[in-house]
Amino acid sequence: MAVSERKIIWSWCMYDWANSAFATTMLAAVLPIYYVNVAGAGLDPVIATSKWAFTNSIAMLIAAILAPILGAIADHSGSRKRFLALFAFAGCIGTAMMVLVSSGDWLLASALYLAGRIGFSAANIFYDSLLPGIAGDRIDDISAKGYALGYLGGGLLLAVNLVMIMKPELVFISDWGDVSAAEWGTRLSFVTVGVWWALFSIPVLKNVPEPIIVKMAGEHKNPLAAGFQRLGKTFSEIQQFKESLKFLVAYWLYNDGIGTIIVMATAFGAEVGIGQQHLIGALLAVQFVGIPFTLLFGKITKKIPTRTAIIISLAVYSCISVGGYFLKTPLHFWMLAFCVALVQGGSQALSRSMFGSMVPRSKTAEFFGFYDISSKFSGIFGPLIFGIVGTITGTSRLSILAVVFFFIVGGILLLTVDHQKGIELARRVEKELEGTT
Repeated sequence: MAVSERKIIWSWCMYDWANSAFATTMLAAVLPIYYVNVAGAGLDPVIATSKWAFTNSIAMLIAAILAPILGAIADHSGSRKRFLALFAFAGCIGTAMMVLVSSGDWLLASALYLAGRIGFSAANIFYDSLLPGIAGDRIDDISAKGYALGYLGGGLLLAVNLVMIMKPELVFISDWGDVSAAEWGTRLSFVTVGVWWALFSIPVLKNVPEPIIVKMAGEHKNPLAAGFQRLGKTFSEIQQFKESLKFLVAYWLYNDGIGTIIVMATAFGAEVGIGQQHLIGALLAVQFVGIPFTLLFGKITKKIPTRTAIIISLAVYSCISVGGYFLKTPLHFWMLAFCVALVQGGSQALSRSMFGSMVPRSKTAEFFGFYDISSKFSGIFGPLIFGIVGTITGTSRLSILAVVFFFIVGGILLLTVDHQKGIELARRVEKELEGTT
């Protein structure tokens, strides 16, 4: 029985709902605080924050190495959804096993988080690569809907997790052994993320069609060998997609700033003395405030160019970084969190759709492999610089201020990208590829 276009689009968007539970609870809100205060117990708070930053850098380095190879293999074998399932469920297992992390177990926490973060990041390659094949000319709108649904799903589970941590007795969690009910609530929240992520991944795997395979002339039959063969060809071909290539460099820079703020905000807040209730509460508010603004970004491209909308978001992010340097009170943190909610989903959604519109649809997985290299390398250097500056200076205030550099330089490079020219080239190449099959 054929699946309707509407159901396909909603099934694709539901994966944002699924994996955003990891993004909110594990990347942004709960785990960073737990890592610094509990897993990192016995360490100086600045050192614990730096270890969290270094762990994120290692995870992104591994994912960056894997991304283009996996993308090329998936395009050759027509197995984007199979790879999506493999890495998503590996990430789910690593995430759920975080329940084992107790006081002082920062090394175990880092190891399990690596499994979850690599699964999360690698699965996104194949998820993103499905978008151009189902979206057509609605790519900005559908990408934004995915992020908006992700905000809602991630926010709902984060709200449940907040109850588990702040009011564990309401969900029948109590002290056990020498572990408090609040700590058990936190540890069990990691299990809920793994289950939520796995359960709501089913629609995309069941209903979204696998894109058409376009074989290269003389392509090797072995998927691994063909993957490296395609990777080499893509390295040479991507140079002809000059606008896409310029976008990738710009994205690499400005997404460095976005990613660093996402993964370091609560750890930084905990370091400067903001209470856990304010840290998690503010980020929970971000999830729901971000929904209408993400959808607005998807619609606003009918009035202004996609590139311009992204530039606006980067200007706001620059102000957020400067404001973070002066962060002292919970009110300050809430104000900065609200500003993040204005632009976070929109900037990421439009970046994904802008790149997706400038690549041939039959080569989306391998090209999104390169796209994800940009996000992974940004995930390496942003937290790495954050950790190094914090370790050297004894404070992370200068670290958060340094992030402004990535927004400014990335924005300047983005201004050089001719979006329409990139779209026209991708369409012309796609027609040529279709004519050779």
